[in-house]
Amino acid sequence: MLSERFADALHATARAWRLGLDARLKNLGIGQAGWLAIAAIAKSKPELSQRAIADRLGVEAASMVAMIDRLENLGLVVRMPCPSDRRVKLVRLTASGRQLHGKVQAEANAFRAHVLAGVNPAQLEQVTGLLGVLDANIERGLGILSTGDRQKKRCAALTPSFCR
Repeated sequence: MLSERFADALHATARAWRLGLDARLKNLGIGQAGWLAIAAIAKSKPELSQRAIADRLGVEAASMVAMIDRLENLGLVVRMPCPSDRRVKLVRLTASGRQLHGKVQAEANAFRAHVLAGVNPAQLEQVTGLLGVLDANIERGLGILSTGDRQKKRCAALTPSFCR
């Protein structure tokens, strides 16, 4: 059945992608959870709360707190109180964290270039669109907002407007 072959191929490809990228990043001394958190923090302008970062990555808040503890102990991030709600902790990369993010980006760019070498850009655009449709269908079936809408809504709810 075609749909089953597709699901198997999608799962295997996603797993291989994560393992391949993780292997390239191992030399940086940080695992998959760490580089995903660093990338999410680096991409969030302005700073997000710990909870908003957890939601963005699809992990439990407690797991994110533990990850941020580790990143903070490594000197890669700092927590700051939100000026309008001292219960909320915002997360920012340190200079070392920004430097590491630059290395992660360089490795990730090289990995993508290698994996996507020879892929027709029109095919890549088409598959990217298909994956977006699948994501929306799955989320709609689960009764949740699309990824983009969900992130906007959660970030707005979890990060006070003064802290966004």
